[in-house]
Amino acid sequence: MDTTSFSSLIRTASQDAHTEAETSSFMGDLLGGRLGIDAYARYTEQLWFVYRALEDGADSLRNDPVAGPFVQPELMRREALERDLAHLRGSSWRTGLTPLPATTAYADRVAQCVREWPAGYVAHHYTRYLGDLSGGQIIRDRAEKAWGFARKGDGVRFYVFDEITNPAAFKRNYRELLDGVQADDLEKQRIVIECKRAFALNTAVFHALGEEFPLSA
Repeated sequence: MDTTSFSSLIRTASQDAHTEAETSSFMGDLLGGRLGIDAYARYTEQLWFVYRALEDGADSLRNDPVAGPFVQPELMRREALERDLAHLRGSSWRTGLTPLPATTAYADRVAQCVREWPAGYVAHHYTRYLGDLSGGQIIRDRAEKAWGFARKGDGVRFYVFDEITNPAAFKRNYRELLDGVQADDLEKQRIVIECKRAFALNTAVFHALGEEFPLSA
């Protein structure tokens, strides 16, 4: 690999896939205020399955030389998601909770990386949590305005990182972790490929949600 930092390489290599995910018709309709709160709640349900896969096995990776440095409690989102779902769907939100087939495929791949490939877990960790800290804040702002959630309150707590007081500094430190990841060049290339796969899996979920809420059709 050349002298380009790994964090820069991974960001550049996944840019097209990232853009495709951000510009899906479902997200465009959701962020444009053209969909109702049920679409937002359905999207939040799908996130729960993905973050369950990300976080259920995180403790098993804490001592792993590759993935361990990325397992940081202040990033964990499952509890916040469950609070949002209780607000959106009521206290019995687990009843009838179902993943879309695309969501199952996404969560299954994440869980497989947790079990079998710590470096692959890093790829999914990066695509999810750094996205939450960045573009996720746009979703929070639009949701608050569209459906009247209290600022950083129930319904949008998934996007609120109370334990990260300086997101810009946190993201700089995160990129330093990427640059120092304990992996050789071949493994780094595999991580980049897995990042692209993660974005593709996420985009597939958006497409499935778009079929369920086909406003742009």
